[in-house]
Amino acid sequence: MFFQEIMRIIRYPAKTEWKQIAERPHMDVSQLNATVCQVLAEVKAHGDEAVKRYEKLFDHADLELLAVSEAEMNEAEALVSEELKEALVLAHRNIARFHEAQQFTGTKIETAKGVCCWQKSVAIEKVGLYIPGGTAPLFSTVLMLATPAKIAGCKEIVLCTPPNREGKVNPAILVAARIAGVGKIFKTGGVQAIGAMAYGTESVPKVYKIFGPGNQYVMAAKQQVALYDVAIDMPAGPSEVCVIADESCNPEYVAADLLSQAEHGVDSQVILITTDAGMLQKVQEALSSQLETLPRKDIAAKTLENSKLILVANTQEAIDLSNVYAPEHLIIATSDYKDLTDKVVNAGSVFLGNFACESAGDYASGTNHTLPTHGYALAYNGVNLDSYIRKVTFQHLTADGVRSIGKAVVCMAENELLEAHANAMRLRMKDVL
Repeated sequence: MFFQEIMRIIRYPAKTEWKQIAERPHMDVSQLNATVCQVLAEVKAHGDEAVKRYEKLFDHADLELLAVSEAEMNEAEALVSEELKEALVLAHRNIARFHEAQQFTGTKIETAKGVCCWQKSVAIEKVGLYIPGGTAPLFSTVLMLATPAKIAGCKEIVLCTPPNREGKVNPAILVAARIAGVGKIFKTGGVQAIGAMAYGTESVPKVYKIFGPGNQYVMAAKQQVALYDVAIDMPAGPSEVCVIADESCNPEYVAADLLSQAEHGVDSQVILITTDAGMLQKVQEALSSQLETLPRKDIAAKTLENSKLILVANTQEAIDLSNVYAPEHLIIATSDYKDLTDKVVNAGSVFLGNFACESAGDYASGTNHTLPTHGYALAYNGVNLDSYIRKVTFQHLTADGVRSIGKAVVCMAENELLEAHANAMRLRMKDVL
């Protein structure tokens, strides 16, 4: 079959092979980084003029103004169907419910007599949201990023998204922004958008943290500006999914889940780990038939070239291999998925059982779909309410507090050869002892 020729099938790999299996496709980014550096420098030096120039070059849009007007917002409302508006409202409600439950309540703790410590949650005042346009305008990402920002209490939420050749933003993106409460929207995409939010221009405010997915240029730009100018949500790369399946799964569902990820882009990756040898053939047959019906089948077919079908001995081995891979999305379609849940260590977001498709989390279940990719799930989590806040620590010492910890503080400071530190406590000790 066609897929048997281009999809790599690995049967019962030894643990010594797992690290190699978990590797993502690599590309030479030296030229890419040079281009990104040049664009960022131009935006930093020339502001709006540079952003507009690069919009004309990259998005073929000749813009007078970068800001989206209220008239354009109203026009978008008329262009979006009531059915889609209702879907956006439903998704926004569920996303809000999930993130509201993450709100932090600090507790004051007396760590020693006279020493009281606590934390306060403070919203990041200015945040920037990047929303990709292009072949797949991600209006769902507007809800995913703006909803927790509003709940956290961010005072200024700036959204950048690329326009089309007529200088218009996808209307569903604008409607989603209005539902989520975003007030400042700008027509700019790619590296120039990241630069505008990182440095500030005459039109686009400078923000303190940038959120959002994007292509490799956008990701490189985020990482470059994060060195000196602004925080970012996480490092990220192309999107990916790992499906763990056994004989109880529905091969049609599995194929659909693999393809839903594969259609994101040619640099995406999908992996199936199964304990059932017959499932390899069944899933491939379902892939073949479903692929032919997809408008983005050329993209999905190219993605499958970087994909793997892996046969393992049991579900314990499957989850162990998945933890080494650390997928952005993990679907567990096995009869023992409840047992495997506690064994998940490294993953961005997990989908349990035959009915929990990745699409649910991408749109409307309530969890956030902005997730670590490229193995970053080993150390990073996806966007959540904490992504938009800082926890400021406080401590209050009474005279009893000085008596409780003063001697230890002086001793430690002296042994670190920091005499001024020691003296600051020593002076207080003289007054209370």
